[in-house]
Amino acid sequence: IILVSSSHNDRDQSLFISTDEGATFQKQPIAFFVETLLFHPKEEDKVLAYTKEGKIYVSIDLGKKWNLLQERVSKDHFFWAVAGVDGDLDLVHMEIQDPSGGYRYITCQIQNCSDKTMTVPFAGSTDRDSLTVQDDYIFLQTTSANRTKYYVSYRRNGFVQMKLPKYALPKDLQIISTDENQVFVAVQEWYQTDTYNLYQSDPQGVYYSILLENVRSTKQPEENVLIDILEVRGVKGVFLANQKIDGKVTTLITYNKGRDWDFLNPPDIDMNGKPTNCKPPDCHLHLHLRWADNPYVSGTVHTKDTAPGLIMGAGNLGSQLVEYKEEMYITSDCGNTWRQVFEEEHHILYLDHGGVIVAIKDTSIPLKILKFSIDEGQTWSTHNFTSTSVFVDGLLSEPGDETLVMTVFGHISYRSDWELVKVDFRPSFPRECTDEDYESWDLTNLQGDRCIMGQQRSFRKRKISSWCIKGKSFTSALTSKVCECVNTDFLCDYGFERSAPLKLESSKCFADFWFNPEAPPEDCVLGQAYTSSTGYRKVVSNVCEGGVDLQQNLAHHMCPLIAPKGLQISIREESLAVRPGEDITFIVQQEQGDVLSTKYQVDLGDGFKAIYVNLTMTGEPIRHRYENPGIYRVSVKAENVAGHDEAVVFVQVNSPLQALNLEVVPVIGRNQEVNLTAIILPKNPNLTVFYWWIGNNLQPLLTLESFLVTKFAETGDVRVTVQVSCGSSMLQDSKVVHVFDNFHVLPLKFTKDLDMYNPDIPEWREDIGRVVTRLLAKETSIPEETLMTVVKPGLPTAADLHVLLPANQPKKKRSITSDKRIAAIKQALNAHNISFFLRGGYWVLVTLADSDSDSQRIGGGSGYWAIVVLFVICLVAVGAFILYKFKRQ
Repeated sequence: IILVSSSHNDRDQSLFISTDEGATFQKQPIAFFVETLLFHPKEEDKVLAYTKEGKIYVSIDLGKKWNLLQERVSKDHFFWAVAGVDGDLDLVHMEIQDPSGGYRYITCQIQNCSDKTMTVPFAGSTDRDSLTVQDDYIFLQTTSANRTKYYVSYRRNGFVQMKLPKYALPKDLQIISTDENQVFVAVQEWYQTDTYNLYQSDPQGVYYSILLENVRSTKQPEENVLIDILEVRGVKGVFLANQKIDGKVTTLITYNKGRDWDFLNPPDIDMNGKPTNCKPPDCHLHLHLRWADNPYVSGTVHTKDTAPGLIMGAGNLGSQLVEYKEEMYITSDCGNTWRQVFEEEHHILYLDHGGVIVAIKDTSIPLKILKFSIDEGQTWSTHNFTSTSVFVDGLLSEPGDETLVMTVFGHISYRSDWELVKVDFRPSFPRECTDEDYESWDLTNLQGDRCIMGQQRSFRKRKISSWCIKGKSFTSALTSKVCECVNTDFLCDYGFERSAPLKLESSKCFADFWFNPEAPPEDCVLGQAYTSSTGYRKVVSNVCEGGVDLQQNLAHHMCPLIAPKGLQISIREESLAVRPGEDITFIVQQEQGDVLSTKYQVDLGDGFKAIYVNLTMTGEPIRHRYENPGIYRVSVKAENVAGHDEAVVFVQVNSPLQALNLEVVPVIGRNQEVNLTAIILPKNPNLTVFYWWIGNNLQPLLTLESFLVTKFAETGDVRVTVQVSCGSSMLQDSKVVHVFDNFHVLPLKFTKDLDMYNPDIPEWREDIGRVVTRLLAKETSIPEETLMTVVKPGLPTAADLHVLLPANQPKKKRSITSDKRIAAIKQALNAHNISFFLRGGYWVLVTLADSDSDSQRIGGGSGYWAIVVLFVICLVAVGAFILYKFKRQ
């Protein structure tokens, strides 16, 4: 026994270890924080400890000494070896995160788990939290291009893609059961939201056939999903499931591993002996199939391996399951007949192979009474297990199915410690049972058929009148007899479906439209033989012999030479945009067609060409490196005598973006065209996408050119943002453009000495513009905020001076003031009063680009001229009217 300390101080972690069944404990300090412990299934001294940092430590002496086994391990996705399947019982299966951020499935021994000794059974990365090791099977999944593929390994052979119906297009897949060399999975298909479809596999877990559609599911915290399906323990092949159709939930039962389903028969009378008035087909019994959140109490349905046929659950009678109704029902003949025993939900515990059934009410109030039955729930007695009422937290039985000793644990108040009360039923029984105390019962389905899963089975149970202990030597199985095979012993093979799955009389299977039964399998090799399916296969673990054989008359064919089909080429790193000099691994896959006699011509687009044989069978990757930027067309052509197929992928090789600058004139007139230009380094022609956002518009404009010509319809400040995407890199720059109705532009020039020191970068041009603006404002006493000097890119160095109108000046005075400011600026420039010092001892003089030219007026004036034109038109009209009157007189 190992107890983990509850301290949350990482510096004071310890374990309490007991080697004498809990009589004494020894404190063992540890240097890590334990989240979960996983004991070896065969050797009790070997333990794995998982920490919150994703590390796994291993101990081979029951926690006294620990060694680091592996880091970056996914929580709950590490497993000990399975006896009888894994050759080495010291092997550990793990899902780990590699340095690139992807996930891999690895195995290694606990003695040495270094990079050199670990094994990678599955080539390529896997989805996070997808590894499951269960019995003979290992499951994992990969997602690419929004499509998820599920893989299975049977008895540690190579991984094979699980074959679901072609257009199931699963959104999620949950493993339900892997018992008896068969896999049950629940698949949420593309059209489903809160239901799953139940599928059953062949022994290898590869090919799946539909069993039941629309099984209800419930989303739990931490993305856990609960599927409303329950395997009835004690009788193999029996399952309960809740089906949800059009919002209506009903409970179904199967006796032959999902081949046929039926509703539960309702009882004729309730617990008080009154008629239930529940008659099929409008009314049935429905059960809640929930697991308990508390591991120390039973779920809503309770079964046990050593109590075959005994099922106790909470539910209701009616046309559908009602969430708030939790009446308790019991059956002792595996679901044929049911009886109501309580009106409210109870926690259940089976003792002595089901010879004693203990029930405690599921309630939030304190209790001191429990109920028990020794006649399979037909009568119930009460027992005061404590003198003081307690809040019940759970029920535990001592080890062994034959035990008659149980413990009720809880607390008297929410602040008190746990109270444990032991209840011993042994004194209530005077003796152990003999053969005369038992009787037999025969397993039948709801139609009364005794041949279930190919055999007639009989079980022993204690007589109602016998008051004795079954004991450790009790066995429930009595006899079994093999039956002749009938139609119901066969279900539809992969690619086939029944027309009405719930109707027993509908046993004919039809091929789905996408499936060709005569087509050779994908792994068919030239020279080998294959058999085409008749549409049926025997239910796995069905032992019937002789009789009907729906698999007879199988047609045998020789594998033909098949042309390659479904050829695919991909990059292992999954990115089609790479950097020069980066290593790339190409993977070539082929869905169908012969591979032994097929040649593969590979052209990587940069002059590298090669011919491969058996490329897709060996799985050999093609490693390459592109040195120069560009777009490369990579092609693979597979060809044999029967035909050919080709796959093409375009690889973009480009250097990551290093710099981006948005070039835009900061002042522009309303409705005047403006050129927005993005300058990027390095330049990647034909490989860059530009996203332009104008103002507050959330919808960008996309261009493949580095410029955009646009207009601004409103005055004010407008923010312009550009994002540049090239491969996996993206940069952004943003500028504010001032839009005015009226302003003046004066072209400026500089003495040629400035060109010698012009690096032609944005920061330098902005600094020169600020210097000129500041000097002009100081010389002319014009407010600096109304002047803006914009230095143009390139040589010779030139600039434009933008003279803006003051925001608070009346409109009628603006033109007069502007003329005065323009005159003052020209006077300062013509007088050579504007100059600044440059490195090397040079003074740079700023002058008008053309001293004889007038300033350019942008915007404005349109309202004035419109008034003048309107006045002239009115004057002409009035004159014409007077002339017309004069002529009439």
